[in-house]
Amino acid sequence: MTDFPVKTPGLSEKTRFLLSPTSYPEGARRVELVETHMARVFLTERFAYKMKKPVRSSYLDFSTLEKRYGDCREELRLNRRLTDGVYLDVLALRLTAENQLTLGGPGAPVEWLVKMRRLPEEASLPRRIDSTTAETLAPLLRRLCDFYRTAEVIPLIGKQYLERLRRHCEQLRRDLLAPELGLAKEEIEDIARALLAFIRHQPELLARRADGGKIVEGHGDLRPEHCFLTDPPQIIDCLEFSRSLRCLDPVDELGYLALECELLGRKDLGEVLLEGYCRDAGDEVPEALLRFYKGRRAFLRAQLAAAHLQDGEVPEPDKWRRKTRDYLDAALAYCR
Repeated sequence: MTDFPVKTPGLSEKTRFLLSPTSYPEGARRVELVETHMARVFLTERFAYKMKKPVRSSYLDFSTLEKRYGDCREELRLNRRLTDGVYLDVLALRLTAENQLTLGGPGAPVEWLVKMRRLPEEASLPRRIDSTTAETLAPLLRRLCDFYRTAEVIPLIGKQYLERLRRHCEQLRRDLLAPELGLAKEEIEDIARALLAFIRHQPELLARRADGGKIVEGHGDLRPEHCFLTDPPQIIDCLEFSRSLRCLDPVDELGYLALECELLGRKDLGEVLLEGYCRDAGDEVPEALLRFYKGRRAFLRAQLAAAHLQDGEVPEPDKWRRKTRDYLDAALAYCR
C-alpha cells in the first residue's frame, strides 16, 4: 500500500471511471451513483461498490488512503454481523504503469472500495412500510434480539454514561445554533434544555442502564432503509467509523428505529419492536426514558440533516430543510 503513482487521480477522476459500465470485471449495463456525506456508492445490476470520500471531521478521518482502507476493512467486518453473504470484499482501484485506472487489474492502489451484493429494494422496510405487520416484522425482530443478546457488553459506569450523554446534547445544541443555518434559536434551546434537564433530574434512570450492563456494541445507525425484510432479514450499513458511537443502549437504538417508523406513519411498528425486545430481554423500560431517547435521536437527526446545508453546493437544499424541520418537530414533541 505504499508504492503510489507519482500523480494520484482525484475524486472526480475516480468517479468518472466508476460511472462507466465497462469498468467492472463482471460486466454491467448501467451504473447509478448514490452520494452520501461520506461516500459515493456505485450501483450496478448485481453489486454495490462503496468509495469513501477523503473527508475529515471531529468524529471521523478518511483523509488518507491508508485510513480509508482501514475503515473499509472495519465496514466489512462489522456489517457481516447482521447480514449473510452481502458484504463480499474490499477491492483496490489501481493505476497501471500506463496511468490507466483499473478495478481488479494490476497497478498501484489509489482507492479502496467495499463490494456488496445488492439487495432487492422492494424488500426494504420503507418500501414495505404500508403492508408490514407484526407477523412479517417478527424475523427482523428475532435477528435483532439475538444480536443484542450476544453483543459485547461495554464496561461503562453510570457516571460515565451520564457525562457522555450530556456532552452529546450540548454538542448538538452548538451545531444547530450555527448562524449560517438560520434555525430558530428558541426552539433549539428549548430542546437542549429539556434533554439536559432530564439527565440532571433523572440520573438514576440513565445510570441504571450502564451499571446494569445494558450498554453494548450495537449497529449505530438503525434506520428503516437499512432493514430488508428478506429471508433471512438483512440489516446493512452499520456505523463503522466510530466504536464509541456504536456503544449504546439497545432501547436507545430500537427507539431510533421506532421514531423513524413513526415518521413514516407506522408508530405501531415501532411499538412492536420495542415491546418485543423488552419481552425477549426481560427489560422493563420506563416511558420517560424512552421519550428521552427518542427526543435525543430526533435532535441528532435534525443536526445531521442540517449539516447537509453546510456542504457548499447543496443538491436538493429544500429536502434537507424539510428534514431538519421534521426532526426538530419530533424532538420538540418528545421533549415536552
